[in-house]
Amino acid sequence: MKFAMRPARSDDADAVVRIVLARSAWLEERGLPSWRDSAEKLAALTSNEDGSMFVLATDGHPVGCTTVTTTTPPMAWTTEELAEPSLYLYGTVTDPALRKTKPGTLIARWAIDRAAREGREWVRRGCRFPGLVAYYQRQGFALIHEMRKTNGPMYLMGRRAERLDPPL
Repeated sequence: MKFAMRPARSDDADAVVRIVLARSAWLEERGLPSWRDSAEKLAALTSNEDGSMFVLATDGHPVGCTTVTTTTPPMAWTTEELAEPSLYLYGTVTDPALRKTKPGTLIARWAIDRAAREGREWVRRGCRFPGLVAYYQRQGFALIHEMRKTNGPMYLMGRRAERLDPPL
């Protein structure tokens, strides 16, 4: 199975909804909060004119997505950290049917390599659940800050950019 990352297109919206709903069912079966209520909102990002959403595809079909920005949301990051060139990932969702191929890790590797190729120092991301913290730590991300938000904790993570060959 060969994977490739590419910019999302508006005709990927239905596939993104399918991926989000499949992941939501997987999470719900395990008693975890899901993305179900955000499926359409996330799919709408496929039409972002700024080109910030990317899909992981195999055989031309999306099996994962992430949104990438070149600015880190301020939250609990320090002024110095915010000044460091980085990519910030959010809305990363993958099809649970492909878990054995580690599509989330492939997306992270692509972002880490892309950041290095663009001369950026970091790839950053945030998440709300300790299970995701552990998952991202297995991908080489470090927990940098923890903050309290209205809806509970927010964990802010980062990994230094580096060239990875092959990235996917």
